[in-house]
Amino acid sequence: MPTGVALRDARQQLLDAAERVLLRDGPGALTSRTVTAEAGCAKGVLHRHFKDFDDLLVELVRDHAGRTRARGEALKAAVGTGTVQDNVAEALEELFTSVAVAVVPLMTFRDELRARLRQTWPTSLPVLQEAADSIAAYLAAERGLGRIAPGADTDTLARMLIGTGHLLYADRRVAPPAAETVRATISAALPVRG
Repeated sequence: MPTGVALRDARQQLLDAAERVLLRDGPGALTSRTVTAEAGCAKGVLHRHFKDFDDLLVELVRDHAGRTRARGEALKAAVGTGTVQDNVAEALEELFTSVAVAVVPLMTFRDELRARLRQTWPTSLPVLQEAADSIAAYLAAERGLGRIAPGADTDTLARMLIGTGHLLYADRRVAPPAAETVRATISAALPVRG
């Protein structure tokens, strides 16, 4: 006699459940028990699809790094359109209103997760590094069009914008910053021409 209901794509359901717990309750509440309870399955299901709980978390971070990379492609497509400030503001808003804000403390919180991620990403935090790389490429392309000062160090500007964006959006308990605040911060940082 069956003891449970078959899960469709249990692996993805577990990842989605982990994301919901992370967003709702923060990294301290993320355990195998809370994830399986959120997914509505037994703990054994998690271990059938992932080597262990940190393996699930590695996949969660990799998934979001991939999503960040895809958003970077959209930013690249915006080169030469709109204003540089608006394009960067939209990219930061998409990044920091997603699970990325919660993934950063998760990686800080879990030593084993960081160790496993270092096998793929030897430096930095994967989601934020992907975002910084995307913004740097976008800024370099805009510099090539003359919309940013010719001598601008786009790599440094991108890292600075990611750090500033993280400070603006980091407190998940309050409303995100006003669009004007984000754009004013970006305007102050970028050597935009014209």
